[in-house]
Amino acid sequence: MLTFKRVDKCGKKATQIFLPVIDGKISDQTIEKLFDLNLQDELAFFAPSDKPLKAGEIFDIPVSAAGYKCERLSLVSLGKLTALDIRAAGAAVGRKLRGKGDEFFIGLNLKDAQAKSFLISANLGNFTWSLKSGTKEFSAKVEVTNISEEAIESAQVVSDAVNRARQLIHTPSNIKNPEWIAKQAKKYANGVKVEVKSGAALKEFGGLRAVGGSSPKPGPRFIKMTYAPRKANAKHIVIVGKGISYDTGGISLKRPYDIMIPMKSDMAGAAACLAVMSALKDIKANVKVTALLMCAENAISATAQRPGDVITHYGGKTVEVLNTDAEGRLVLADGLAYAVKNLKPDYLIDIATLTGSATLGLGKQYAALYSRNVKWVKDLREAGEISGDRVWHMPLIDDYEVALESDIADINHTADKGDFNAGSVTAALFLEQFVDGVNWAHLDIAGVGRAESDAGENPKGGTGWGVRLLLEWIGSFK
Repeated sequence: MLTFKRVDKCGKKATQIFLPVIDGKISDQTIEKLFDLNLQDELAFFAPSDKPLKAGEIFDIPVSAAGYKCERLSLVSLGKLTALDIRAAGAAVGRKLRGKGDEFFIGLNLKDAQAKSFLISANLGNFTWSLKSGTKEFSAKVEVTNISEEAIESAQVVSDAVNRARQLIHTPSNIKNPEWIAKQAKKYANGVKVEVKSGAALKEFGGLRAVGGSSPKPGPRFIKMTYAPRKANAKHIVIVGKGISYDTGGISLKRPYDIMIPMKSDMAGAAACLAVMSALKDIKANVKVTALLMCAENAISATAQRPGDVITHYGGKTVEVLNTDAEGRLVLADGLAYAVKNLKPDYLIDIATLTGSATLGLGKQYAALYSRNVKWVKDLREAGEISGDRVWHMPLIDDYEVALESDIADINHTADKGDFNAGSVTAALFLEQFVDGVNWAHLDIAGVGRAESDAGENPKGGTGWGVRLLLEWIGSFK
């Protein structure tokens, strides 16, 4: 974890100094004078002018100066200063500081928005998580110059929130269950009101009970987190997160079995919601925000739901269950219906690791975004480009709705009628049946919510995707 502090110049306790190289050029007269260097000449030794630097490349120079602890000067390439280059460079610095607990200095000669992005990526790249015995946690202090206090505070809040979501996702499922997630919501409330429903209080939540009934101890949890700003007549945003603390697939057991191993991350949507709520007070959000965390474990037991069951969701809609491994949409449906009936949202958005189909279409770089509100889609796409959590607008194809037909219930939940080969689209169409015309968007983060390797900003495992996007968008309301 990195802790940022704004300073006017490099402190004498910094053990390493980082300076940005932009489009192959570098200059810092204060540092050059301090260490008696010509930085451009030093850079030429590592990177000849005919060899363009890649964003994130770092070159170390041993240095010393009387009264200063610094022993190493690191030149960091920011490429051509594109948004992607800035994030890559920040992540590279964060990774270089992993396992170090000293004080460091970064001389950023960037605009506030660029510097903020760099620092967020640095803290994300610095993230590690382990339960190995004897593991030490390091918190490096990073002094930063040429950035406003507001930008540095925002970078700290946002990056800490993302890393908080990652900590929740990485926690193994023998520790993490719906009750545990509810305790974390209270732990990180930060001025947010938290209400938890369980047991008999969930009698109307047919989807949540059907999925969570397979693991009755402790059973499912409906977690409601509410942030209320001081501003009168503020817009109301409701976010609904899929919180499956572990997903075996239920009776429709996942095959091959090894794809179950990362399923502790199937609550990444709820983790993102929780992390966003924990940061709203600190970013001074001007909108009312309610998060509904739909938490359950999808296990195999004598009380597990069966293919062919019919359940009644919140609000009364009946659904024929055909595959118990498509459980995420069942818990989300209850949350969406609850929000429509009780919360009167101006904006209703759900976030979930929902379908492998989204990954097939978009890979690991973009989340699938579904909404019929074109103006809102534009706003979310812009927030995604700024924050780094990028989205791609996907179509809600009305012709595919026939796939939801059922002979015995209002709809079936896997859209098995016909053969449209569009699993992410039909899953979104299923969820739309529960929003009753409310202004709604769906984020399918199955591809972006987990990383297969430890590289760049992301550790292997949960990425905390969605936290940056939602905080950027929520923060845009004035």
